[in-house]
Amino acid sequence: MANNKKTVVITGAAGFVGSHLAERFLKEGWAVLGVDNFLTGREQNIAEALKHPDFRFEKANVIEKFEFKNPFNNGKAFDWVYHFACPASPVDFENLSQEILEVDSIGTLKGLEFARQQKAGWFIASTSEIYGDPLVHPQKEEYWGNVSSTGPRSMYDEAKRFSEAATMVFQRKYNLETRIVRIFNTYGPRMRLNDGRVVPALCGQALRGEKLTVHGDGSQTRSFCYVSDLVDGIYKLGQSSEKMPTNVGNPGEYSLNDFAKVVNKVSGKNLEIQYLPARPEDPRRRCPDITKARKILGWEPKIGLEEGLKLTMEAFQREL
Repeated sequence: MANNKKTVVITGAAGFVGSHLAERFLKEGWAVLGVDNFLTGREQNIAEALKHPDFRFEKANVIEKFEFKNPFNNGKAFDWVYHFACPASPVDFENLSQEILEVDSIGTLKGLEFARQQKAGWFIASTSEIYGDPLVHPQKEEYWGNVSSTGPRSMYDEAKRFSEAATMVFQRKYNLETRIVRIFNTYGPRMRLNDGRVVPALCGQALRGEKLTVHGDGSQTRSFCYVSDLVDGIYKLGQSSEKMPTNVGNPGEYSLNDFAKVVNKVSGKNLEIQYLPARPEDPRRRCPDITKARKILGWEPKIGLEEGLKLTMEAFQREL
């Protein structure tokens, strides 16, 4: 039981990234309170964490209530709050647009105030989407972005930009200890097969023996970071003293056409690529400059695309 261990609240703990992050904290000897309302998170994602004596779970919607009692250390204040609750896929942009806006505005402000009262550190999950459809390649943290405030994915981009701005206000006004990670395309086990992102979409199609569908002409690029690499970068950022935004992602850049070829190779199939209309305001190029993460955190990704896709497909196969 968690006497005198450091304690952390992780919102979105039943989500794809949040559940892996919770397990990393447990492995590092922390006690973890996971929070989720299962809007897009899933109970099966926290099955492993729930077996751990230093993990507790609370079902809650942080838009309504961001107040949690520490179930460890006789109810002392938490050490850190990690805000990872937010739907983050194309399907969610369509179906959960208001919830996305609220969790990264109301939820963020309530969370910041909670962290301030607890005298805890605050860690916000931001995104490469704040760069929009970038005009600078690869994207450095200093780049301000090329973002539409009215487009079909603006609720996600702008909510995350608001989260960063709110975090900086509390850092400057109240001297709150804060961290901001900008997450680039991440993949791995526990992604939802039907979430509309390119990795689960093409992997699912390959496993079912269907045509691989690519939106647009397939020349648009993405950089794919395996989830354990991402979580390693996030954990190291939390342990550092870096207060300004930090990119964490894999700088290996693939066109979607090349990505489809890798999916074919890993699945051992030779499926036809079917081209669909381009998604509105889909960024043409997306690739992180991770110079800062390398220098400050001594971090860089270790898992290559083929190896990561193999592990991901095995997990999807079990789900199917």
